[in-house]
Amino acid sequence: MKAYSVDLRQKIIDTYNSESISQRKLAKRFRVALSFIYKLLKQYRQSGDIAPKVRTLQTPTKLNEPQLQVLKQLVEANNDATLEELRDQLEQATGVRIGRSTTARMLQRLQITLKKRFTPVKKKVRPCS
Repeated sequence: MKAYSVDLRQKIIDTYNSESISQRKLAKRFRVALSFIYKLLKQYRQSGDIAPKVRTLQTPTKLNEPQLQVLKQLVEANNDATLEELRDQLEQATGVRIGRSTTARMLQRLQITLKKRFTPVKKKVRPCS
């Protein structure tokens, strides 16, 4: 989600300072979340700055590039494997144990889906008597 603009933030701060308005009414007036108002006012009081915070670096992925390629090969070799099975196979191959949800995220990164196609059994048509 994109951060709110500095203009909107400034309008909120100006309105809060000029009018005796509650934070709830302020949130309703500007159609933003109450938690955003709390955080904005806290940031303004502490630092005097209202600009959006700069996102810090994200934590690195659990698997490096060679390990991702091993995972890709495991999926290609056994495309019916569940996330649990892939996780266990990856641990045997690389010695790295990751969670089921991390396995799913790594497959998304590789643009591999595990969705199985379900073909329902066709019903036999009985002749009318």
